[in-house]
Amino acid sequence: MAIDGGGRCVRADIAAGITPAAALFHSLADETRLRIVQRLAHGEARVVDLTDQLGLAQSTVSKHLACLRDCGLVDYRAVGRQSFYALTRPELMDLLAFAEQLLAATGHAIALRPVYGTGQQAKQDIPRDPPQQPGREKVW
Repeated sequence: MAIDGGGRCVRADIAAGITPAAALFHSLADETRLRIVQRLAHGEARVVDLTDQLGLAQSTVSKHLACLRDCGLVDYRAVGRQSFYALTRPELMDLLAFAEQLLAATGHAIALRPVYGTGQQAKQDIPRDPPQQPGREKVW
């Protein structure tokens, strides 16, 4: 469910002793995976988009996307030979919002969720509006 220190994905049979909660937080503990989640909060993206926008190698992005898929946080849809990755759980944005509040309360304020409409650069970086979830308020 998560990538171990050696960069390999810890499979369910190896990680049998890890609780689902620990696996979830471990999957978000890596800065690269968190950056991928932050980017996907703006909308779906291909691996090539993520490598260009995050300045990472294709193998690095693919490895971390596999981890996030194993945890059920990211999935993809195939269009021809391309795969478009997207967040699967809108609750993840709620979790990041609570994490921002906790960090602010402990004196370590940081933005973990996308911020829309704050300056010209932010507007240019947004590929499209994220899909709306019926009955859910925007958390950004």
